[in-house]
Amino acid sequence: MAFLPDYAELYCLSNFSFLKGASHPEELVIQAGSLSYQAIAITDECSLAGVVRAHRAAKTHHIKLIIGSFFQIDTQLSLILIAPDRAAYGQLSALISLARSQAKKGSYQLSRSDLQGSVPNCLALLVVEPSSPDEIVQWAASTFPHRAWLTTSLHQDGQDTARLAHCQALAARFSLPAVASGAVLMHRQGRRALQDTLTAIRLNCPVSTLGRQLASNGERHLKPRQRLARSYPESMLAETIAIAKRCTFSLDVLRYEYPAELVPAGHTPASWLRVLTERGAAQHWPAGVPAKVTAMIEHELELIHALNYEPYFLTVHDVVAFARQQNILCQGRGSAANSAVCFCLGITSVDPSRASLLFERFISRERNEPPDIDVDFEHDRREEVIQYIYRKYGRHRAALAATVICYREKSALRDVSKALGGNPNSALCQQLTQTLIGFPRHLSQHVGGFVISRGPLSELVPTENAAMAGRSIIQWDKDDLESLGLLKVDCLALGMLSAIHRCFDLIAAHHGRTLSLAQVPADDKTVYDMLCRADTVGVFQVESRAQMSMLPRLRPRSFYDLIIQISIVRPGPIQGDMVHPYLRRREGKETVTYPSAEVKAVLERTLGVPIFQEQVMQLVIVAAGFSPGEADQVRRAMAAWKKRGGLGHFRKRLLDGMAARGYAPEFAERLYDQICGFGDYGFPESHAASFALLVYVSAWLKCHYPAAFTCALLNSQPMGFYAPAQLVADVRAHQVQVLPVDVRYSDWDCTLEPSDSCQPALRLGLRLIKGLGHAVGQRIMHSREHGAAFANVADLTHRAQLDRGALRALADAGALAGITGHRHQAWWQVLGVERPTPLFSATHNKESIPTLNPPTEAQDVVGDYRSMGLTLGRHPIALLREPLRKRGYRPASELKQKAHRRIARAAGLVINRQRPGAAKGVMFLTLEDETGIVNVVVWRNLAERHQHLLYQVRLLGVVGIWERRGDVEHLIAGRFENEDPFLGNLENQIT
Repeated sequence: MAFLPDYAELYCLSNFSFLKGASHPEELVIQAGSLSYQAIAITDECSLAGVVRAHRAAKTHHIKLIIGSFFQIDTQLSLILIAPDRAAYGQLSALISLARSQAKKGSYQLSRSDLQGSVPNCLALLVVEPSSPDEIVQWAASTFPHRAWLTTSLHQDGQDTARLAHCQALAARFSLPAVASGAVLMHRQGRRALQDTLTAIRLNCPVSTLGRQLASNGERHLKPRQRLARSYPESMLAETIAIAKRCTFSLDVLRYEYPAELVPAGHTPASWLRVLTERGAAQHWPAGVPAKVTAMIEHELELIHALNYEPYFLTVHDVVAFARQQNILCQGRGSAANSAVCFCLGITSVDPSRASLLFERFISRERNEPPDIDVDFEHDRREEVIQYIYRKYGRHRAALAATVICYREKSALRDVSKALGGNPNSALCQQLTQTLIGFPRHLSQHVGGFVISRGPLSELVPTENAAMAGRSIIQWDKDDLESLGLLKVDCLALGMLSAIHRCFDLIAAHHGRTLSLAQVPADDKTVYDMLCRADTVGVFQVESRAQMSMLPRLRPRSFYDLIIQISIVRPGPIQGDMVHPYLRRREGKETVTYPSAEVKAVLERTLGVPIFQEQVMQLVIVAAGFSPGEADQVRRAMAAWKKRGGLGHFRKRLLDGMAARGYAPEFAERLYDQICGFGDYGFPESHAASFALLVYVSAWLKCHYPAAFTCALLNSQPMGFYAPAQLVADVRAHQVQVLPVDVRYSDWDCTLEPSDSCQPALRLGLRLIKGLGHAVGQRIMHSREHGAAFANVADLTHRAQLDRGALRALADAGALAGITGHRHQAWWQVLGVERPTPLFSATHNKESIPTLNPPTEAQDVVGDYRSMGLTLGRHPIALLREPLRKRGYRPASELKQKAHRRIARAAGLVINRQRPGAAKGVMFLTLEDETGIVNVVVWRNLAERHQHLLYQVRLLGVVGIWERRGDVEHLIAGRFENEDPFLGNLENQIT
């Protein structure tokens, strides 16, 4: 056998050089290992976005990874910079950050002057082409003394001889070593077609038109060493090994340091965390901290100290403390949030003794996982929190984590078919589409995950401009950060917190009662009674029709029941067939059994059924013998397998491990199926506990203060499952008086007014009027507050400086009826309003106003819906009841009296359409009429045949089978009728 020289590939672009590289970083690393390379460098263009994935693969496959980056400085200068040590890595990361900061998102800009002295420890490889001038070699030699090489790549394109000769001549002339490199774009030659397709997508041209813009052949792949030995001089191959030996840096040496300013002088992180915790405990329990709580605090502080996580908790506390100082409602959730320490720090309002959750379930020495605390802030005030972080730490020390936007089937098929000329059904198009799925497309910003560092963040990971002005993102996503043990603080937005805060303010103003999340009375029987009736329109997390169907069956009576409730109606438990067994056991229809005491310890709280992600991880440890680290790999695989696969290799390990411990094969197979189900999205118990508090609080507010709760929801739109029309109809059904929009009384927001009942009346606000701007609403309020009542439309126009568009919007909504009489009079007066000119500003012409007939009821109803999307008059279906009844349709109230499995006909406005992924193509519709709602189930085949009808028709007639199981009722659709012409008849009454 001929001698095979050792080789290290120093020039590889992965698919994180977006739309250039045609292989994943992991594929490149694995292929390099199979070819027995000594090392491989991932050198994506001005990016380190793919190196963490390459690092994980390199550790698994025992090959050395070198980290570098490629830069196109100008048309003649192409440069590869390699980081041999930690200092060089920091310099390279900072240079990438600089280049990205000098250009718009998605691009970079770097000049030769930027390289002067900025990367003194990096190794430089100057890419040589036959046209490369002496000048750039001279520049490289002087800029990178004793650490510059010339490199060229040979691709059998007819220029290899000239390219190699020129490189060697320049090397001899300037006394620089020459080194081989592959300019690799793919791990194997079979990716050639995909690489051409990516080029076409990047250039936005079909492949057939690109000509010489495409690679001349498929040679830019990792090659066997035999071929390399035939192509390159031995000295150039040997130089790759010399460079690789100089590179000792590994991402494992990165260490995250928290901001030092969080700990005052004279304290350590541990002592200061204890001070803050004890201070918070004293505030929660002014009469003395209960012994049980004290024990929990001591235990948690000891565990936090053992894992050196005090700075993390202090960082989160600092952000939350700012929010509370600014009266911004917030609530923590996540693996570490539901603890006594976080309760005392004000990070969460969940009393851990109320939830009965064990701290070790989320943080443990054995798993050695970083803590995870997501903090939800009011959605319209989160930006204040984000700007506080930037002000406190600066953009050089704080940035958002990235989210890698990857190709999915639809986007991949669209781009590939366009690149290939528009035939999506061709075999080649289908093949390339499947390969492209999962490829990164670009970096976006995480919804709120901040990385905050003690020193410049750019020396830890490159940063770049986000799409939103004034924000920076790092080039790694949350999985990359977790792989390296780098912690992030999640600052997220939640609309329900805005609504709850507004509701608290309304209750304080109109009822004189001050509330907070922690002060809402617990375990209120009337609240749980309401939940069991599924009276949950507007209630956080349990207002969807799936949750409403589950509530009467699960019948929550405790806080932990709410944790179960919001977790069980998820794709994970549904796909894993966990819902019905749990319900049968809860109802006493099925005996709860456990195959072992270890399994019982994990599943007893959920009646032997795994509902939470944490339980699945615990099960693979206690039942299959997985190590904590392997269990963490299962968790990662659960989250990613739908996109990238990755659960299959755990199956044999799981089944063999359980068989060795005496578990039946049926139990093992069922557990594996349940794990696969969680790949469709299972809910962590740690998050469910915090969400359950918001479920309870919002339900309590709806139960005891329905007017204030609905007012707050309307002022927080858009949010939630229901439109304002359904929220208003629901609160009226709860005997709350709702008053119309009226320029004489309405503010921009909806408000509460005194009434004769125990609940105040709800006045609709100007914000509900379509086409009316916030500034207009503010001018109306200001002119009303600083003057007499509006005398007429002209007076309103003059004082509030309204234009014709604003007047029309007000007239259409009926908001001028209080000063004109009705809509028709309002329209007439609006038409007669003229803006005074400077010459005649003091002139007032009084014209008589004709008496017009008022609009019909139908005209008012249609006008309300057109202008506001709701009406306080009769429901439009009430006006159509007689003709609908003649067609055999019965109102919702009559359907509820029907027996199980009877033919039924229903018609109503389609207010909701759902087609969840876990339902396997089944569509769920909600029809609304004047008496209530009808839930409709549409099987997949029927939904696909009538897709246009189901998505376009507003007034839909359904004929099907009425089903009733206890308190759960729905109509199984058999056929549909388009009844929109009836609505047209109503609308025609306006013209």
